[in-house]
Amino acid sequence: MTVTGRTFNIQRFSTRDGPGIRTTIFFKGCPLRCPWCHNPEGLSPQTELVWYESRCIGIRDCLAACPEGALELTPQGMHIARQRCTACGACAEACPSGALEIIGQEWTVEELLTETAKDVVFYETSGGGVTLSGGEPMQQADFITALARQCREAGISVALDTCGAAPWEDYERLLPWADLVLYDLKLWDAARHQAVTGLDNRLILDNVRRIASTGARLWIRTPIIPGYTADAENVAALGDFIAAALPAIERWELLAYTHLGQPKYQRLSRSYALEGAPLLSQAEMEALHAVAAERVERAVWTGVTRGQANPDGGAAP
Repeated sequence: MTVTGRTFNIQRFSTRDGPGIRTTIFFKGCPLRCPWCHNPEGLSPQTELVWYESRCIGIRDCLAACPEGALELTPQGMHIARQRCTACGACAEACPSGALEIIGQEWTVEELLTETAKDVVFYETSGGGVTLSGGEPMQQADFITALARQCREAGISVALDTCGAAPWEDYERLLPWADLVLYDLKLWDAARHQAVTGLDNRLILDNVRRIASTGARLWIRTPIIPGYTADAENVAALGDFIAAALPAIERWELLAYTHLGQPKYQRLSRSYALEGAPLLSQAEMEALHAVAAERVERAVWTGVTRGQANPDGGAAP
């Protein structure tokens, strides 16, 4: 039986998901429900229908094409009856302007390897490669392990971007084929982690300890989200853990909150928990970075802040 994987995006020429120029493959499905997720189309493992208001020209062919009668174009926009929509794609095929789109594409390992190999010249000249991201790529562990193995055998470097909430046995199978692990640590307090993401962090902390013990190259990433993770107490606790349990990490990134994912919630008919939340200021990021750098020398912060961009990150003095 051929193993297939389901993606929702392939981003070429990425420079934020590991060293060098990379092709980041975003896989569908995630066990966490972080309110700030900037890829909500990656949460469900299933294909989904989205509507782009800016593309819609009001032809209405899509309404007649839907076999479930799940679409209604109102003065407020396209209403999709999600409980009836099967994401069959008939409406998207009928739409002349591409305003309706099915999110979720099936691939075989060979097909996706061929797609990523198109950029191999950029990997070779920049020290880059392929990054497996999501959603949570470990939700499709069999597929990404096979893909990572074939990438490595083809001479393509592989990085895994993971939230850590997967069985250790799956990581154990994948790690021999990954050159780098980008690992999210969001909240230290287990109760807060449970309340915010839907899962506590015991498995996540256990897995990162085990990954570190294998000698794998490891970058830790912490999203700095106003009202959730952006407090000195949380950053200090994570820093103490990293310093004690993960002393050999290459990098700890504090990732400044971005609201670029907000329009995606509207397209999916979902509410956005951080509606109206401003970007953090440079001073706020620098203050949290100082807390981190006191504990982990290799701490940096990256992202756009109110009024100023910091594309290359801020290193500790």
